[in-house]
Amino acid sequence: MQLIDTHVHINFDTFSPDLAAVRSRWQQAGVVHLVHSCVEPAEFSSIQAIAHQFPEVSFAVGLHPLDADKWQSDTGEKIQSLASSDSKVVAIGEMGLDFYKADNYEQQRLVFEAQLAIACELNLPVIIHCRDAAVAVREILQKWQGHTGDKIRGVMHCWGGTPEETQWFIDLGFYISFSGTVTFKNAKAIQASAMMVKSDRLLIETDCPFLAPVPKRGEKRNEPAYVRYVAEQIAALRQETIEAISAQTTQNACELFGLVL
Repeated sequence: MQLIDTHVHINFDTFSPDLAAVRSRWQQAGVVHLVHSCVEPAEFSSIQAIAHQFPEVSFAVGLHPLDADKWQSDTGEKIQSLASSDSKVVAIGEMGLDFYKADNYEQQRLVFEAQLAIACELNLPVIIHCRDAAVAVREILQKWQGHTGDKIRGVMHCWGGTPEETQWFIDLGFYISFSGTVTFKNAKAIQASAMMVKSDRLLIETDCPFLAPVPKRGEKRNEPAYVRYVAEQIAALRQETIEAISAQTTQNACELFGLVL
């Protein structure tokens, strides 16, 4: 059985003391590939170093919406330059909108659209962070596709929306990725969404070191090996085997990110 964790942050300091052991555990758990996301350009060198240290790690470059105020005149150029020059870059992001923790709405929109433009120019998928902003994200993606004629490919990561919102992004051709939140007892809307996503649009992730899944929820640090618990929960919700969920989500990740295992 092979699993792909499509969203990790293993460059964070919490992993520095024992990253080799963390890797050993993800290998033992059957995790054959990881997509390392990016919060801001200051991380580029550390993420790139990890991706080149571990053959099974690919990465994305971008600016998180909660760091939108860090966008400088040369940020877009930095993102585009690294994405163009390193074959291990498989996506732009994470990008998007977060209206839960910040209210600089216009700045977030500008940065989001600037990164969509880069992704379209380079023909790379996008990794979208969307929190309390589904209506606005949908509007931007619809307008962007309508005005430019470009078909934006990507994933709604760590998805927490309702089934109705989930359908919006499926209709736009996006993949939907579920994290440890789908294992939480009271996450009824997320679980309902996990049951209705089409098989060919389903992805799994940890978003580690955040959001450790049940039965590891009490731990302070999530890690890639725990993506198996996400797969197990989705299998149970959809009344499928974990082998089927593993095979389908691995195939989907390979198709979206152009991965060759």
